Amino acid sequence: MIPMTLAEVAAATGGRLEGVDDASAVVDGPVVTDSREAGPGGLYVARVGEHADGHDFAAGALAAGCVAALTTRALAGVPCVVVDDTQEGFARLARAVVDALPDLAVVGITGSSGKTSTKDVLGSVLGAAGPTVAPVGSYNSEVGVPLTVCRTEPDTRFLVVEMGARGVGHIAYLARMAPPRVGVVLNVGTAHVGEFGSREAIARAKSELPAALPEHGLAVLNADDPAVRAMAEVTRARVVLVGEAPDAGVRATDVALDAAGRPSFTVHTSAGTRAVALGLVGRHHVGNALAVLAVALELGLTLDAACDALEAARALSRWRMEVTERPDGVTLVNDAYNANPDSMHAALEALARMGEGRRTWAVLGTMLELGAESDALHAGVGADAVAHAVDELVVVGAAAAPLAEGARAAAGGTRVREVPDADAAEALLRAELRRGDVALFKSSRDAGLRLLGDRLATTPEEQQT
Repeated sequence: MIPMTLAEVAAATGGRLEGVDDASAVVDGPVVTDSREAGPGGLYVARVGEHADGHDFAAGALAAGCVAALTTRALAGVPCVVVDDTQEGFARLARAVVDALPDLAVVGITGSSGKTSTKDVLGSVLGAAGPTVAPVGSYNSEVGVPLTVCRTEPDTRFLVVEMGARGVGHIAYLARMAPPRVGVVLNVGTAHVGEFGSREAIARAKSELPAALPEHGLAVLNADDPAVRAMAEVTRARVVLVGEAPDAGVRATDVALDAAGRPSFTVHTSAGTRAVALGLVGRHHVGNALAVLAVALELGLTLDAACDALEAARALSRWRMEVTERPDGVTLVNDAYNANPDSMHAALEALARMGEGRRTWAVLGTMLELGAESDALHAGVGADAVAHAVDELVVVGAAAAPLAEGARAAAGGTRVREVPDADAAEALLRAELRRGDVALFKSSRDAGLRLLGDRLATTPEEQQT
């Protein structure tokens, strides 16, 4: 974190110092909410969760080198910055950090799918031009955003902030914490529709990002998604459309996938035209890449520099189109960090391309938080698997049964099998996978298929060594 004295931390958070011998002691190490991650010079934020009270671990954080803890009460033997609410105090601290770096360019990214992969790529591309901080994993919540912000240093030039939402008002709250100069909206889909109530409500929530941009900022909007394109009406900022639409300011043509499912395309911008070949798997990365290029150009990179960095970028976060080539000739694609109908379609499309001339397996589990339309949406994914000519569809868990029903109703050549759990799926796959097969694992995180994909990434022979 940028160096701040405890007095400055107290002023930023609206707190008071308790048990502090020296108010000029400096916090310049990691800001953490997990005492196991504490280190010298750090600040421990004592959150109260469903299953544990972070105040109980403050002494351990101090022993690991933290200067103080952000708490809601004084703790014996622990220097504390005491606030009424640790979440609000943490949010104020993040805002103070951003305000202390006037030359910092903050980029906010949101969308129903693709946020994490896009922030990984954008972090890599901007990192080629200057010191950059981007979130770890999917740190996109009211806790993840301030954790990311507090990783900035005095020389940080670019800050990438992933902004998730589970309701209207969430993104606006995150944008107040880390006011973006550039905002990217990738898409509006059906992820979490059960919590939002409708796709229209999701669009309203996502529109809070462009609405938060300043007049001198830039909104990067998906030209191929009507709900995102319409967000140009809610922002004061300049707008650049990205996509394959004829009027997109950063536009892709000649999109193609190689045998490994990696896309290439020609990008057309006001700065020129360039051929691009991505190292990422899946056609859906084309739109994400265009958004990255629009941001990079806005922040001063040349088209060639941005494209070179883009081509070198790889997904950094786990379980996002993670490809493993086993020694026995089986290819595994683990995309089971999360799932919704749109990301299911993108993954099945990539599987179809990668599996040309090979036997394809789609190992699919439930998609959570889809509300009243859940059964119909699952059935639609099953039909989509048949439309993509998947050879073997393995549906895991009783909750995903409508997926199998949709596939059978589509009446294609796909063999459909249902298994009760991941262990049964593992037994089936270990018995039947053979050289040349391509297997996709896709579900919401809590369905556990990402861990099944990890287990199957090694052959029985490798497990014995």
